[in-house]
Amino acid sequence: MGELISASNLQKSFGSLRAVHGVNLRVNAGEVVGFLGPNGAGKTTTMRILTGFLDPNDGVVLLNGISIAEDPIGARRTFGYLPEGAPAYPDMTVREYLHFIARARGMPRRDIATAVEGVATRVHLRGVLDQVIETLSKGFKRRVGIAQAIIHDPPILIMDEPTDGLDPNQKHEVRELIRTMGSTKAIVLSTHILEEVEAVCTRAIVIANGRVVFDGTPSEFEAKAPSSVTRNRMDHVFRVMTGSGVEAST
Repeated sequence: MGELISASNLQKSFGSLRAVHGVNLRVNAGEVVGFLGPNGAGKTTTMRILTGFLDPNDGVVLLNGISIAEDPIGARRTFGYLPEGAPAYPDMTVREYLHFIARARGMPRRDIATAVEGVATRVHLRGVLDQVIETLSKGFKRRVGIAQAIIHDPPILIMDEPTDGLDPNQKHEVRELIRTMGSTKAIVLSTHILEEVEAVCTRAIVIANGRVVFDGTPSEFEAKAPSSVTRNRMDHVFRVMTGSGVEAST
């Protein structure tokens, strides 16, 4: 399948802090890439560069062959983005918010109601469609974030901690959804849960100190884990890979 995400030599500094240093990333259609690393490694900064929310100091990002620097609107049409914290307009109902996102995405008005109902069914939001977002639980807010990212059926998905705040059943449902979409889309998701990498990812990329230190299959990644590592903590894996004492978030 074709290459949908291409990032070359990404560099980003904040004053004297170099957050991203020479990151290269290639993701084809049909790949689900788990993006991992300890706190402060540069994961979220890299994802914000990929989506055009941050400009790199150097480097090139192509999304479905479109340069996000040269054609930011065209590039943004190619992806759905679930940012850190899944922000939304809290005073809107779920239905109003998804209608707003669909219009912002340029969907024909005649298709929006059907799209909203369809995505609400896929992420199990039908029971709260007319509820105000600020009254929702953290788990339902996360589902709303996922719904807005996929409502326009983009070829690329970039998701920051998509299962954060969900209960075990909800996590399973979201992972099944990601696995299904991953058969045709290019998906990058950040996570700190080893079980999630094993469940949905076809590749794992580890970043530390702004650099990629591992790029391989989940089985190759798991093989690097010390025998003492638990299925929900990867602190020791990161220590082995980076030679540091920095712990991952849990």
